[in-house]
Amino acid sequence: MAKIIPFKAVKPTRAIVGLVAARPYQSYTVDERESRMDYNPYSFLHIVNPGYKYSQEVTGNERYKLVRNRYMEFKEDGVFVTDKKPSLYVYKIVNRHKQEFNGIIAATSAEDYERDVIKKHEETIAKREQTFKNYLQTVGFNAEPVLLTYPDNSVISDIIKDTQKAHAEFEFTMTYRDTHYLWKIDNDETIAIVQEEFKKMETIYIADGHHRSASSFLLYQDEKQKNPEHNGTETYNFFMSYLIPESDLVIQEFSRLIKDLNGLTKEEFLIKLDAKFRIDNRGSVPYHPSKPHHFSMYLDGEFYSLYLRKTNYKFQTALDKLDAQLLYKTILQPILGIEDLRNDSRIEYVHGKHEMITIKSSVDSGEFKVGFGMCPATVQQMKEIADEGLIMPPKSTYILPKLRSGITIYEY
Repeated sequence: MAKIIPFKAVKPTRAIVGLVAARPYQSYTVDERESRMDYNPYSFLHIVNPGYKYSQEVTGNERYKLVRNRYMEFKEDGVFVTDKKPSLYVYKIVNRHKQEFNGIIAATSAEDYERDVIKKHEETIAKREQTFKNYLQTVGFNAEPVLLTYPDNSVISDIIKDTQKAHAEFEFTMTYRDTHYLWKIDNDETIAIVQEEFKKMETIYIADGHHRSASSFLLYQDEKQKNPEHNGTETYNFFMSYLIPESDLVIQEFSRLIKDLNGLTKEEFLIKLDAKFRIDNRGSVPYHPSKPHHFSMYLDGEFYSLYLRKTNYKFQTALDKLDAQLLYKTILQPILGIEDLRNDSRIEYVHGKHEMITIKSSVDSGEFKVGFGMCPATVQQMKEIADEGLIMPPKSTYILPKLRSGITIYEY
């Protein structure tokens, strides 16, 4: 039984929402951040980068307190307004590739995270969890929802479509040419129907936002322990999520770039690969795999196709079938000596429509020695791995949609 509840979102006014909304802070270069803050006084980046006001880098708890101050200033100046009634929010994104995402922004349950009703497939780093938990406790709000996915549901889909027939409260396009729409559901009867449909779901899955989910759960544990009158209705019992049906979720792959062949010559490396893969030299013709367990490789100016010799590889779990895991177990770890996929400086990751061109140029430049491409994981694979309590390797999935900060804000 998945629990969602409406909440009173803090939102920018319609006139300036497109100016407020921002990508996650870490996704900007320093120059990009400063340029946006130089020319846009409404950008949410002013809140999360409060030292900009004093031309000084501020870190730790001092930064968190200043973030709180900037946020309160935005509210005092009327940039942000709090809804009068708890609501659900229908949210639609259409990106520049004409991919469309439709879902509901709601508050989801920290207890559901604890009880594994909300399931994860990525490993989180304890230090990052704790850091963001401390951040939430100090600033008192969360401005970017966790992306969750649920089984397609005709009742919820019909409610979303009916809601979208009305004039959108927000409609704006970002510089990356993705257009965002938001509608409010504040009818109690409609909210109850949506809640009832989610109650019927045994499991929903984290698609993106594992650290935010884990940090929100730590916040819940802390605040619950400190509150002798805890009753389960407090705002810290929930965290803001964007819930979309599985059919709307898009998973793209990350390709791998490796800086050396672990002391092997090209010929020695190919011989070792031959034990696990059928290898075809494709020459200068770019190759991208179209089937699971097929890989592309670019080495020394040439493209190769690698087809797994399945008689030499045993599929015992859902994780074993994942191409990112398979590449790690057959090539990256045993042949190239890469143990720690998250921290080894010899490996880097690329994603996107033209990743094979990026791999070719990166290897041709001499910065990297070899690159590998693969098919993207499927939603079904992600679910099966989460259901078995297993964890994907880092950078196994690049999930769409990518959300923006500052459009709806959840206060603790």
